[in-house]
Formats: sequence, C-alpha cells, structure tokens
Amino acid sequence: MPTLQLPRHNLTIGGADLCVIAGLNVLEDEGLALEVAGHLKSVTEALGLPFVFKASFDKANRSSLDSYRGPGLDPGLKILTAVKAKHDLPIASDIHEPGQAERASEVIDVLQIPAFLCRQTDLIVSAAKAAKASDGWLHVKKGQFLAPLDCGNIVAKARDAIGEDRVVLCERGVSFGYNNLVVDMLGIEQMRGLGCPVTVDATHSVQLPGADPRTGGKSTGGRRNGVATIACAAVAAGVDGVFLEFHPHPDKALCDGPSCLPLSSAEALLAKLKAFHRVARQ
Repeated sequence: MPTLQLPRHNLTIGGADLCVIAGLNVLEDEGLALEVAGHLKSVTEALGLPFVFKASFDKANRSSLDSYRGPGLDPGLKILTAVKAKHDLPIASDIHEPGQAERASEVIDVLQIPAFLCRQTDLIVSAAKAAKASDGWLHVKKGQFLAPLDCGNIVAKARDAIGEDRVVLCERGVSFGYNNLVVDMLGIEQMRGLGCPVTVDATHSVQLPGADPRTGGKSTGGRRNGVATIACAAVAAGVDGVFLEFHPHPDKALCDGPSCLPLSSAEALLAKLKAFHRVARQ
C-alpha cells in the first residue's frame, strides 16, 4: 500500500497512524473556522494523530436554491488562508469545476472531489495536475452510485494524467432504496487494493438525502448518532483515515446539521478511533 506525504506539513496517510480529515461542512465565517480548527488541532496533537482541517468554500450540490452554499471561491480561500496562518495546518476543501483547481491549490493542500462529480474526467485530470504541482493530494469521494472497484477508473485517470500516485479514495456510502445510504465495509479492502489510501466519510454516510423533516425535503436529513458507529467499523475494517465534520452547535449549522457532530465530542471519538486503529493494524 503506497504511503502519501504532505512534505510541507510532515504529514502522512497510509502509514502507521490514522489520518484525520475533519472540520466544518461549509465555511460560515472566519471566527468559526478558526475556533473549530484550533480545537481540533489541540485534540489531534494531544492524541498524536495527523490532522488536515476541512471546510468547503462552496457546496454546489444543495437540495434547494434556498440552501446555504458558502462564501464562494475567493472569499473562502481568504478565510482558509487565515486558518493556515494562525494554526499552521494543511487544508482540504471541495472543488466543483476544472477552472477552480489551480487557483484553489494555491491555498488547499488536499483538493477534494464531491461524490456526485467523481466521474467527471476534466475535473479529475485538472485536480490531479494541480495536486501534483502543489505537492498535495487528490481526495476523491466515491459516488453513491459506484461499486468499490469502479473507482479503478477514477484512479487510472489521475495516474495517466500525472504519471504518479496522488489519489486518496473516500468511502461515503451507496444509495440503498429511497433517502438512505449504506456503507459496505467489504468495499474498503477492495478500494485499498487499487493501490490508494482509503478514508471513510462517516458524516455523509449517515445522510438521508432529500429527507429532512424540518424543511419538508428541501434539505438533507441525517442520523447523527450513527457517525461513531460507521467510523469505528470502518477503522476496524482497515481504513487509513477518517473524515468527520463538527460544529459547536450542530443544530444551528447552516449546512448538513443533522449529520455533523458537536465539537465537544471530538476528543472522545478520536481517542476511541485511535485505539481501534491500533488494534486493527496489529
């Protein structure tokens, strides 16, 4: 299994330690981003876990035109730059268009491809090239419509474009009936067999797409109490990293509140995941 490094931050995924990609679903304001990044940095440093702060500058795949999307590319990168300056952390964030890749990679160390866009060839190729130029990673969410081994085509596109490995694959559930997602833990080993580190997005795996009773289906619902279950199971199954979203007050979050965890729960959950990972790697 290849190990990928972020040399600027002396950080590794695929090695002995469980990598944590965590933060906010979407940027709301600079103060909140600094607060969440600072808290998670403190927790992960105390636990000795590699940490990448995640926050999206735009969430383009919203259920409704009324849904909050974030500040946008340039204002969002300004906030993420402030986070890097204050906390000296690598940053992960989504891009949605090929034209965003190069600009975003000036700040973002881990360019993330949303699940619905994982088969978009131009987006994968441009993001892979930008990740190589900036010595970063390409974190690709597996689409809800793909089998694990279908990710081989995604990996091949990136490898063919840049001639090396930069891809981290992310399991985040597959559509199962209406308004439901299910994670197949057997798929984790299959995805790792493609020669890439694999993470689990335990936050989005508990989504109920288009089924938030608070808005009559104009937003996505979720089962927050299932996040820890999926994360623990996936770590036991061999993932190299976990993707989690937190908020000081999840029910007040401007996006995907039903799926994210309270920030105060981060320390206990990550300590448990570290213990599971240690046993799994033995």
